[in-house]
Amino acid sequence: MTEETGAEREARAYEAVHQAHDFQQLKRRYKNFVVPWTVAFMVWYLAYVACNNWARDFMSQRIGGTHINVALIFGLLQFVSTFAIAIIYGRFANRKLDPLASGLTAKYKRERRR
Repeated sequence: MTEETGAEREARAYEAVHQAHDFQQLKRRYKNFVVPWTVAFMVWYLAYVACNNWARDFMSQRIGGTHINVALIFGLLQFVSTFAIAIIYGRFANRKLDPLASGLTAKYKRERRR
């Protein structure tokens, strides 16, 4: 009987994890979070760019008689939305993804030792 090499053990462990129900659920949860948020952010970003190109009168409107205009507010809101999405994702990952990932890591290590 031949002894299994390290690469073969790793491949077997990876296959075991890849076929696990938790792995499929992890991928599904990740995709269900990332796709809608990415689409929403891209629509928001492209709307900002489009307004800067084709709605210049609107974007140059001053806010409250100051030197601050709509374009500046929209630009700053791009940063705010980026950080907000990152915070939301971090909380989501801590609650929904990390427990599954930890379990899969443990499964991988167990399978690799077999």
